[in-house]
Amino acid sequence: MSVVIDVTGLPDEHFVFSPSPLAELSAALHALSEPSHHPGLHSWTTTTLAGLEPDLAGRLSEADILWRSTRSDILLPSRPRPGATLAEELDHVDAMDDERYVQAALEINCSADYGEGGPSPLVDEAARRRALERAAARGPGQLGFVRHLLADPPSVRSWIRRLLEDCDRAFFADAWQRVRGQLAADARHKTDLLRHKGLPEALAAASPAIAVEEDGDGRRLVVDKLAQSRTTAVDPAVGPGVTLVPTAFGRPHLVVLHAPGWRPVIEYPVASRELRASPDSVEVMERRLEALAHPVRVRLCRSLARAPYTTGELASGLGITAPEVSRHLKVLRNAGLLTTRRHGRYVQHRLDVTVVARLGSDFLEAVLR
Repeated sequence: MSVVIDVTGLPDEHFVFSPSPLAELSAALHALSEPSHHPGLHSWTTTTLAGLEPDLAGRLSEADILWRSTRSDILLPSRPRPGATLAEELDHVDAMDDERYVQAALEINCSADYGEGGPSPLVDEAARRRALERAAARGPGQLGFVRHLLADPPSVRSWIRRLLEDCDRAFFADAWQRVRGQLAADARHKTDLLRHKGLPEALAAASPAIAVEEDGDGRRLVVDKLAQSRTTAVDPAVGPGVTLVPTAFGRPHLVVLHAPGWRPVIEYPVASRELRASPDSVEVMERRLEALAHPVRVRLCRSLARAPYTTGELASGLGITAPEVSRHLKVLRNAGLLTTRRHGRYVQHRLDVTVVARLGSDFLEAVLR
């Protein structure tokens, strides 16, 4: 599963690495609404939440449909190069017409129709019903917020901008001051890699979950996520290019704006010592979980976690045939869960407990990516 972005014929200069204060603020707001996703930010989220004025905390709760479960597209850069300040980026958002703004604000990218486009809820009754249904599932406060946005977009848009500006004054300006240098340095590094070593190396340095594929059908970016969608970075109606935004608050999420009619944006977490730099792919994680889903293989793992065993020993212990044990061992080995060594004339197998111990964190990173 992956998000695929067509970049056929796109020159390297149309791949822009740049920090975005608006994207970083939205990542910070998501971390405050879902602190369990971000254990590395525990101290910051705890301190910041404790210091929020009740009025600001209440308004954040009311609008959290914009950033809690998924990030609204209005909170990611809407221009090829993000603005240098939060005010500049909010001005870019203000330049959208109401239909585009409301459609982007209420797009939930885990929904089946995110990648299909379609009319705005302001002009299409079916889209309006879907928006209200999704809001209702998140609570009465969120439903009221969406109803108000649909009924009076200009006033709610002004209210959202004031909310984000109040967040900037309350806590984000200090946070941005601390991380902006790191993000700018990361963007410069990736830009240098792009110029001197090419796109595949620059993207691999940004995230091991982003790859470049090229064949007779063209060139594509493939973002390894538990999602299946396609978009293009060469739509002449939008303008060619991909914007790549480093984030300090976003780990472990890898956010991809891939709605039709938008320039694609990828927000990637900057390197951190807290988590492994190269998590396994979603495909590898799925294969390992599937390998462990069979009861016989679970019983094999119980033995193999304790000591190395031969196929014959395992067959005798489980009361099944050696060929059957071999078939199950092959599945575990292909999933990377076994180590095998020859000891004299015997071949011994053992569970790789380090890999198995990582499965929980791999699974969590895959579903949060």
